[in-house]
Amino acid sequence: MADTFHTISTPSEGIYREKMSRFLAFAHPVSTADEAKAVVKDYAKKFFDARHVCWAYMIGADRKEFLSNDNGEPSGTAGKPILGQINSFGLTNIVIVVVRYFGGIKLGTSGLIVAYREAAREAIQAAQIIECHEETSITFTFPYLAMNDVMKAVKSQEIHILRQEFDNSCLMEVSVRSDFAQALASRLSDISGVSLTE
Repeated sequence: MADTFHTISTPSEGIYREKMSRFLAFAHPVSTADEAKAVVKDYAKKFFDARHVCWAYMIGADRKEFLSNDNGEPSGTAGKPILGQINSFGLTNIVIVVVRYFGGIKLGTSGLIVAYREAAREAIQAAQIIECHEETSITFTFPYLAMNDVMKAVKSQEIHILRQEFDNSCLMEVSVRSDFAQALASRLSDISGVSLTE
């Protein structure tokens, strides 16, 4: 399994002009398809007066979940070139939306492919590309008395505490790099009273 992947750190924008048509590109880091679709919906609402709002996304370290949409442009002239740029840069966990304002002159199939590709490329090039790690979350319960041992086990820069509830019986959910998950689970299991939940 691919544990590391590349994505963008923050949203970025690009613009490409061709024969009076404007192509506004917006790239966003996302972690689920639903998140990607919500970004697309926001741009479709925001640019309701645009002729086309085309998009593509890629999700997951293994880069197997992806979708693209031509939004009324001739088939394969918008979504595919956008997705092609995501692939060229080897990115995932990203959605790119390209909004087209029609300038009155038809660009033809090849012209559209170039325009959507270049707009997507501009947005990616304006972004900071970062290397990330696939994360796994681990939830476990433990008695309050085991608190010190648990905190020692999860005290690492690679582990992020997502949720914690402290009472007589405590609960914690942490996120850790997938390739470290097994080691952490074993470390926690060795602590008296700790029970890992599925």
